[in-house]
Amino acid sequence: MTAQIISGREIAEAIRAELAEEVRELKESHGMVPGLATVLVGEDPASQMYVGMKNKAGAKLGIHSRQISLPAGTTQDELMGVVAGLNAAPEIHGILVQLPLPEHIDEAAIIEAIDPMKDVDGFHPINVGRMSTDSGTFFASCTPAGIIEMLLRSGHDPAGKQVVVVGRSNIVGRPLASLLLRKGRGGNATVTVAHSRTRDLAAVTRSAEILVVAMGRPESITGDMVAPGAVVIDVGTNRVEDPESEKGYRVCGDVLFDEVVQVASAISPVPGGVGPMTITMLLSNTVKAARLALERGGGGDA
Repeated sequence: MTAQIISGREIAEAIRAELAEEVRELKESHGMVPGLATVLVGEDPASQMYVGMKNKAGAKLGIHSRQISLPAGTTQDELMGVVAGLNAAPEIHGILVQLPLPEHIDEAAIIEAIDPMKDVDGFHPINVGRMSTDSGTFFASCTPAGIIEMLLRSGHDPAGKQVVVVGRSNIVGRPLASLLLRKGRGGNATVTVAHSRTRDLAAVTRSAEILVVAMGRPESITGDMVAPGAVVIDVGTNRVEDPESEKGYRVCGDVLFDEVVQVASAISPVPGGVGPMTITMLLSNTVKAARLALERGGGGDA
């Protein structure tokens, strides 16, 4: 058996086409252009690349992007002031402060300073709490929300399924478990969360009809750890040394793809799987934030 490939790139393109139509409708019918502000502190190359990708993707959809680049020596109070200004800006509907921040800045305090209704990363405690309790309006964390869309749009609804999530981070594992447990679209699953301290991890992963791996450990899930016919979503993105590559390294996931693809019924690749979905769901949250602002009587042309 060779697994179906769940292409995050293809699913992301389909969602972005839908978002572009929503953005066009907001502008034509309401004179509103969704606005996304990205805040970058310091000159970390990876962070600069990620922010650039987010802004470029937003611009393609017609979203107004504002990038604020600050020096690494920016103080906590200065960054708080920037966030406060963006909270008050009616043309900005989504705020993203790129993480990680320099060590002298309290990340939690910055996240909590963002207006929850502009927290398109889905990290504010109010959004996390509402997601966990399945109550009120909230923004879901982008990577977990992207995983849910990948499952649904590839024909693998988690409802009623035994889902095992390997990884318990606040960015992927925990919020994904909350989304899978919700009553409604993409939820109603029976969820087990496993992690580095789980005894007999292989026995747990083999119990999964849907297995989501977010361990941060290259190719840790092997073919014998997956039940025949399971659906596997690989969240990991790792660089490993490869002397045969021109770059000296290759990118791989947390799943040993060449083995698991022979056992699973469907699998997401790395790269080209979860990665493209994360930025797409950030854009989706931004459009959602604009619509919520419109309902509250706010927003306007960028």
